[in-house]
Amino acid sequence: MHRPLEGIRVLDLSRILAGPYAAQSLGDLGANVTKIEAPWGDDTRGWGPPFQNGFDGEPVASYFLSCNRGKDIHRGNIKEDREHIQSLMANSDVVIENFRPGTFERYLGPIPKGIILCSISGYGQDGPRRDEPAFDLTMQARSGIMSITGEAAGPPAKVGVAWIDVMTGMNAVSAILAALYHRERTGEGARIDISLWDTAIAALVNQGHNALAGATPQRMGTAHPNLVPYRVFEASDGWFAIGVGSTGQWNILDKALGLNAPEKWQENSVRIAERDEVEGMVQDRVAVHSRNKLEAMLVGIPCAPVNDVNEALEDIQSTARGAVIAVDGVEVLASPLRFHQNENSEV
Repeated sequence: MHRPLEGIRVLDLSRILAGPYAAQSLGDLGANVTKIEAPWGDDTRGWGPPFQNGFDGEPVASYFLSCNRGKDIHRGNIKEDREHIQSLMANSDVVIENFRPGTFERYLGPIPKGIILCSISGYGQDGPRRDEPAFDLTMQARSGIMSITGEAAGPPAKVGVAWIDVMTGMNAVSAILAALYHRERTGEGARIDISLWDTAIAALVNQGHNALAGATPQRMGTAHPNLVPYRVFEASDGWFAIGVGSTGQWNILDKALGLNAPEKWQENSVRIAERDEVEGMVQDRVAVHSRNKLEAMLVGIPCAPVNDVNEALEDIQSTARGAVIAVDGVEVLASPLRFHQNENSEV
């Protein structure tokens, strides 16, 4: 199928994860992506072990491969190679950069007319923290997500991947696509201001609104502040996740596990009020079954074994969906963006 961004030229001047991830996603959609790295290379080239042969055959950290597939990569210095980079910009539709605020304008000047410039930064292009350095770790700490991640009696914990960086890259792609659509209609370019901070705060979603309503979100391990049961339980052969989001699902769980639960537990609000009793009863029943047995018993309820990453990559669904592909002889994770021909459209 025709990829929707074929013919669009993207200049990737970013490094680390959020910007490169956004540029890679645009490439997955068909754009031609040129990446300019500093002469010493993107920082993530050295973020290992593990290391493996990269797209050019040279050893590189696996981290780098996760967000730079499908790009035409060159080295350059925004100070010494300014004119060359400006010429690349002039022939691009989209430019992605994540220099510190003000750096792009200082070295590369105004963006050419009609170009979409996406600036990604830690705290945004303005505000009292705009010049502060930021990593996903520090964003998770300051934004509040660490305060609600981890076991109740344990220390704060970060999400196991660079959660805010990845979501910032996704937000950048959404904004860029909207700007391309606007340019198609008006001919106007755009300056997009995307920050890890804004992304992190917006991504607090229900927990942020719980706080606005007067609650104080807390660490709850894998449990949910607004649903019970919704957490992992220990089965006879490992951990197993069960999520109940409706009365119908509760009734299926009650019958399948033989809980013989009190009638009042059909109300989620009552289950929340009596969380310890509900979760304790479920844990007692889960403990005597294997994870495979539980999946067979709990058809109709969102549930799953807690896999390690290798198990997830080897899952039958990953195989069926082509979740791992080869690019220039290197195994990488595939794009999640899939397009199919509309059977009712003319070919």
